[in-house]
Amino acid sequence: QVQLVESGGGLVQAGGSLRLSCTASGRTFSTYTMGWFRQAPGKEREFVAKISGFGSSTYYAESVKGRFTISRDNTKNTVYLQMNGLKLEDTAAYSCAASSVWVTSDPAGYPYWGQGTQVTVSS
Repeated sequence: QVQLVESGGGLVQAGGSLRLSCTASGRTFSTYTMGWFRQAPGKEREFVAKISGFGSSTYYAESVKGRFTISRDNTKNTVYLQMNGLKLEDTAAYSCAASSVWVTSDPAGYPYWGQGTQVTVSS
């Protein structure tokens, strides 16, 4: 069982930056692939980025590639999402999720979820 808590969301102007954090409970953090997802009002949840257990592999949605960076610090049981060049369409509730396998980008492949943190990008 993994419990996840996100932080770092907020209001930012277009073109600005935010860094989201997600801290996990437990002693086996490095065994989990960690993913970030987002959901805007009226839209389905969508994949943003994922990182393998020791950080050697990452994968991004095309919409954020080159602007967002996912990283992790296993000594702190924390995964990060650095978001630069934010756009209005990045506005959403962002959630981190954990899976014991390097799964697809399908949210259904992640059994553990945080409660989410809101990111709002203004013009």
